[in-house]
Formats: sequence, C-alpha cells, structure tokens
Amino acid sequence: MNNEAGGMTLYVKPGMNGRTVGDCPFAHFVRMVLEEKGLEYDLVPSTPDAKPRWLLDDYSGKMPALRHRKECYVDSDVIAQYLDFFFPEPELSAGSSAETERANFAVEGFLPAMARYVKYRPNGDDEDVGRRTALEGRLAAMEDHLGDEGRTGPYLVGDGERFTLLDCSMAPKLYAMDVCLREVKGGAIDLAGKYPRLRGYMDDVFERPSFRRTVEYGPETVVWGWTSHLNA
Repeated sequence: MNNEAGGMTLYVKPGMNGRTVGDCPFAHFVRMVLEEKGLEYDLVPSTPDAKPRWLLDDYSGKMPALRHRKECYVDSDVIAQYLDFFFPEPELSAGSSAETERANFAVEGFLPAMARYVKYRPNGDDEDVGRRTALEGRLAAMEDHLGDEGRTGPYLVGDGERFTLLDCSMAPKLYAMDVCLREVKGGAIDLAGKYPRLRGYMDDVFERPSFRRTVEYGPETVVWGWTSHLNA
C-alpha cells in the first residue's frame, strides 16, 4: 500500500452528546502518537448507529479504528506500532532491552487495578479499601521505577530522556486516574505526598504539547465515562 502521510481517519468513542470526543484512553494514546509525529488526520467520534458499515462488518465496530487509505487497524497498540514503523520520525519505539522490560513491568496491571477501584461504590467499605490497596501497589511500582538509580530524565524507558510509545500509552490512563481520584473517590490517595516522582512524571507529560492538544475532553467527560458501570 501507499504509506505516505495523508488520508487518515480515526474513529473514536464519542462523549455524552454523541458528537464530541469521549474519554477513551486507548483512542487518546493513538492521538498522542499522531501528534508526536505531526500527522494530519480526520477525527470522527462515532455512536453505535453512526459507525460506517465496513467498520461494523469487517471489524465488529471496534474503536479506536484508524483507517489509512485502504487499510484499517483497530487495536491501539497495533495502530501505534504501525504509525511508528511507517512514519519513523521521531522514533517512539523503545525497542527490546532490559530497560524496556523494567518499564513495562513497572506499569503492568495498573489499568485494571485503577478501573476496579474507581468503578467501585460505596467509597470507604472493606472492599473499597482492598481495591485501593491493590492500586497503590501498582503506583508504588511506578514510583520505585522512576526513582531507579542512574535515571537522568522524567520518562519511563531507559535513562528517561526519550519520550516513547509507553509514555503515550500511560499518559491518558494516568489522566483518567487523576480525575477520578479527585472527582469520584474524594481524594483518597495523596499522589503528591505518597508518590512524588509519579506525580512529577504526570505533571510533565500532561504539559507535553501532544497531550495538551488531544485532551479536549474534560473531567466531566472522564467521570461520565468511568462511572457508567459501577461495581464492575
């Protein structure tokens, strides 16, 4: 296929009104990669009844879905790797190394632990405390990783100087957690006090242009998205 830039359309989960961008961290991940690489694309929030027939028939309606000319990809990791391979400037892949393995291990299990905690009500009962403890175990792993001796930068892989796909993937998930801890869980975890390195990492990536340009969905959309199915 012709892999030149252009002809890209990204289909994503819509927000509450069915027209604006929703809170999906996987779609946000893909958008950050597109922004980091300076690639133009059309963004199409799609309700179930507005999805193209080919997306429903050939890809079971899964989103995010990136269509580039005649090809389509529906898994965010696959989309990100596709973009990094065919549009290598700047390169975002961290490759295979001991540093990459350590970074991946540090973030492993974070999203399911976060989802189990923020989707649970009521706040403060024994089950809630258990779920919070599980999440804090994952936060502690990231805090320890960011404090590894010899690191010289704020990012996740290697010496931390280079922004990678892993950072693009984690930033939207951490944003969702940040909002939900404040708006849904009543500030039950003091990130700055207990996990200062992680808080600093979050503040850094939240200021990155690729994040700021793709986070037009606000806290109210995040809360709506993450509280639609409580006690999951």
